Amino acid sequence: MSSPPWVAGMNLWTATRNRANSRADSRGEARLIDFRPVIFVNGILLIVLAAAMAVPAAVDWLYDDKDWQVFIVSGLFTLLAGLAMVLGARPEGRPELTTRQAFLLTTSVWVLMTAFGALPFTLSGLKISYTDAFFEAMSGLTTTGSTIIIGLDSMPHGILLWRALLNWMGGIGIIVMAVAILPILRIGGMQLFKMESSDKTDKVKPRTSQVAGGIVMVYVVLTLLCTLFLWLAGMTPFEAFCHAASALATGGFSTSDSSLGNWSNPWIHWILTIFMGLGGATFVLFISPWRRGRWAILTDSQIRWYLHFLVFFTLVLTLWQWAVNDWSPSDALRHSAFNVTSIVTTTGFVSTDYSLWGGLPQIIFFMLTFIGGCTGSTSGAVKIFRWEVLFAMAGVHLKRLLHPHGVFVIDFNRQRISDAVVDSVLGFVVMYFLTFAVFALLLTMTGMDFVTAITGSATALGNVGPGLGNIIGPAGTFQPLPDTAIWLLSFEMMLGRLELFTVLVLFSRSFWRG
Repeated sequence: MSSPPWVAGMNLWTATRNRANSRADSRGEARLIDFRPVIFVNGILLIVLAAAMAVPAAVDWLYDDKDWQVFIVSGLFTLLAGLAMVLGARPEGRPELTTRQAFLLTTSVWVLMTAFGALPFTLSGLKISYTDAFFEAMSGLTTTGSTIIIGLDSMPHGILLWRALLNWMGGIGIIVMAVAILPILRIGGMQLFKMESSDKTDKVKPRTSQVAGGIVMVYVVLTLLCTLFLWLAGMTPFEAFCHAASALATGGFSTSDSSLGNWSNPWIHWILTIFMGLGGATFVLFISPWRRGRWAILTDSQIRWYLHFLVFFTLVLTLWQWAVNDWSPSDALRHSAFNVTSIVTTTGFVSTDYSLWGGLPQIIFFMLTFIGGCTGSTSGAVKIFRWEVLFAMAGVHLKRLLHPHGVFVIDFNRQRISDAVVDSVLGFVVMYFLTFAVFALLLTMTGMDFVTAITGSATALGNVGPGLGNIIGPAGTFQPLPDTAIWLLSFEMMLGRLELFTVLVLFSRSFWRG
């Protein structure tokens, strides 16, 4: 019995690669990358994605909506592609990823999951192009929350649920990547957090797989709790789950065009404020709250900085809304806390159009686009620990100016930070703002106005969601943008989600030369 064509093709590639590697070894040259483990893992994840499509299909069927057929067709196509990749690239024994394979896997997962995750959007009755569908899926899986879809309030339940599931799956994916892959790849100072996932002396569960499993459990429990509380506060069970999934993922996809402005119940806003805040915190601390005789979640320096950012800017905007815009203290506090938490955690929910608050609030919200939540959370942007390291570097520099012969060190959580980590953090921040500027320039070349281009670049790179201005502001969508801008923003969302260098390294000639 002959092998399927994809298996035969993979066997031919393997034989060719082995011969090429033998010649490379004899010449002392770099070996070719073995793509089989990368393709195999991608295939498994596509099978998982296909299984996830069955959920909105069932919901649409229950609500008697014809879009259930769209999810079945998309799921079968995704399943067949996943099975072909798994069967054709099954490695011998347990696959062990090299560093180059890990870089390639991380990027290819987001590209393939987005490419197949876009199918229900483009095949459904939404009548949108594949470009827009790809953008919507990328926005979901990167937990950005920017949308091109209009008319969410009358949208089929399956589509709304699929958007929430993309947020939710993207959120758990980025947490697992943050604790299992990025520390090994030493991206942007993330090697500092190898101790969070594998240091046995810290009494955290020692194996990375155990840590990831614990985080998934916490993620599921918090999602269910948020769903329950939102239901009790007045949302329907469906609305409650969709918003809970997006809140914990800091994704920002809502079931209404008005986002959370569609609900005036203060309890709903406060519940989501709390769970967005939890989504932006370090999830490892939830499974190891007690460390070295202290409550780690309260004494962790990154958590303290995170809370200080949230409280400070909430108070500033509360006072502004109360004193300048004549809001009641309770409404000013509620909407300020909600929207500050949403932007800092890069969720992207909005309870009101804050672009109408005045000049100072707009500047503050634009600045908050770059902050981000904690490392090991579902949030995007620069991240709190990098800002902490940068401020510590500035403090040490000032001390050296005053005391040229003094010896000063930079520490994080009472541990000295190596020069390699400091260099990685500095390199990441420089590249982050350079990327932001380059994409802002490219977006203006597509015909976008200055405010839309600069805030669009910032919100895409930071995985935040809304920008500023009449088009992509809190009350707008990305639907009017040209296709070129949509593809640029899609790529920028992936760049930001995967910490820049994970993707950019693939464009290096030395990467492919080994």
